[in-house]
Amino acid sequence: MKKTIIVIPTYNECENIEKMIFALIELYPNINILVVDDNSPDGTGDYVKRKSEEDNRIHVIQRAGKMGLGTAYVAGFKYILERDYDYVIQIDADFSHDPKEIANLLIAIEENDLVIGSRYIQGVNVVNWPMSRLLLSYFASIYTRVITGMPVKDATGGFKCFRREVLESINLDKIKSNGYSFQIEMNFKTYKSNFRIKEIPIVFTDRIEGVSKMSKQIVREAVTMVWKLRFRAIFGKL
Repeated sequence: MKKTIIVIPTYNECENIEKMIFALIELYPNINILVVDDNSPDGTGDYVKRKSEEDNRIHVIQRAGKMGLGTAYVAGFKYILERDYDYVIQIDADFSHDPKEIANLLIAIEENDLVIGSRYIQGVNVVNWPMSRLLLSYFASIYTRVITGMPVKDATGGFKCFRREVLESINLDKIKSNGYSFQIEMNFKTYKSNFRIKEIPIVFTDRIEGVSKMSKQIVREAVTMVWKLRFRAIFGKL
């Protein structure tokens, strides 16, 4: 069995992280978990640290402050690449991604290099989102596909599985995005390196506990990032 780790970025997810860790350990007892916490005021990082001292399958990076989604994943990926993991799974802490679907990611990664749990590969599979948020996400993916030429229908989705070799091929120090456009940038660099990308259908359910991290700044970053990626690719600056 390939050695697999699940990386979860957190900020004020204490209501969810205990249940998420329990669910993952129950479903996948041989898989490790890495939580990257941005000094959550609600004690998320401290809780995970205590759990890591009890269970060597659980790991935590506690950062000094709220530094953003992209840098959290980069910190997690660097930590993972220093160790002997084969597959790296991304999942949100808030159960918008169903932990049971990890099994399907692991099946698909056997013949691919990046597997994306897609909300839009078979229609629109989103539950409990307001229409404004759904339209923003759906058209952002179309916009990204048109501008970049990348054949991915859910470019901003965060439920993914990477082979180690993909992360090793990307200069993580050159990652420029820090919001949800981080997902676009990682997908685009994977695509431009001719790795095999596959989308599999998932149902995305909006969080029940905690607060969404979406903001106007994150949206603006995503709008401009696709153009930056296109021109960097043209001029060989990726």
